[in-house]
Amino acid sequence: MTLNLPDNAYLWLVASLAAGTPALSFIGAAGAAITVGVRRGGLLLSLLVLPLYIPTLIFGAKTASMAANGQDPSSALMLVAALSLFTLALTPFAAAAALRTHLG
Repeated sequence: MTLNLPDNAYLWLVASLAAGTPALSFIGAAGAAITVGVRRGGLLLSLLVLPLYIPTLIFGAKTASMAANGQDPSSALMLVAALSLFTLALTPFAAAAALRTHLG
């Protein structure tokens, strides 16, 4: 109710949050794996990860915005889901390679 969205937009908002959360989690995990052995890794982590978060956040917000305006938000939701599936497929290998490099 705080977002002042129409009633039909809340379902799309929850769907975009559910579809986008795995992408953000996997991107963060890969970034943490890259910076695990680096001093001052927090700054480097934010510089690496924040630009990768932006597409997921944009399309997630676009899903809720399109639903609030009465448009069909399924295209933006599919892009968020595609980003999540892409990161699900790619980041475990990237994180494993980064951990092998730093710790092995």
